[in-house]
Amino acid sequence: MTIPLPRPRKRFGQNFLTDRNVLSRIVESAAILPGEPVLEIGPGRGALTRLLAAVAGRVVAVEVDRDLVAHLNAEFGGEPRVEIVASDILECDLEALLVSRHPGRWRVVANLPYNISSQVLFLLLDQIRHFSGLTLMLQKEVAERIASGPEDREYGILSVFCRLHCDVDLAFTVKPGSFYPVPKVSSAILRLIPLPKPRCDVGSEAFFRRLVKAAFGNRRKTLWNCLKGQFDDSDGALRRALNDCAIDSGRRGETLSLEEFARLSRALQA
Repeated sequence: MTIPLPRPRKRFGQNFLTDRNVLSRIVESAAILPGEPVLEIGPGRGALTRLLAAVAGRVVAVEVDRDLVAHLNAEFGGEPRVEIVASDILECDLEALLVSRHPGRWRVVANLPYNISSQVLFLLLDQIRHFSGLTLMLQKEVAERIASGPEDREYGILSVFCRLHCDVDLAFTVKPGSFYPVPKVSSAILRLIPLPKPRCDVGSEAFFRRLVKAAFGNRRKTLWNCLKGQFDDSDGALRRALNDCAIDSGRRGETLSLEEFARLSRALQA
């Protein structure tokens, strides 16, 4: 029985990449080593999956859309190197999924739906020790934000978190016409290369994330006004920490570098 080609679904934010040149460039950018396992998030109709299977040791593709899962199982049923996992990537136990299939490190290749891209990035950063590299298709605006520094207008929370653990490379942009259906925005391929250890000592990473999120809580407010509601200054600890780190409380959070956030995180924890 032939399974009909699934139609794109708005509820899943589906835009299928159809441009063969772009598909080939993504695989090239991923720099997959011989025999290396690949985690693909959102394989869609499987166009990229087939190219990945030709170069990877194995491909584990996680897809939430049950209609697409049926199509993918029919498409790759005879390919022993491809496993289709029917799951929402945000709800599955990612560490268990990876370790149970291969104890070493994985490459990640993902064409992320725009509406969940930030959530998936946080999930991947939580498991960064399991990855040798991540090649991600994102909305161009989001990719540029992650690749930006404190001197850039786009600089934000994900810029800080990604640079803590990875080298960041904005590989190339992708025009809307490369997809079906055609999205209203351009996309970009972002490469994250995990570092052997975090770029800076931040103390507790949970505390560090809380600090950075608070600092970016309202871009129109000063750092002091963003932080004083989140961190107790009844004994002057917050003001002392800022002074000890030589950080002007009148600055805005988006002007702080990763290194400054790390120093302030350690000072507040101390």
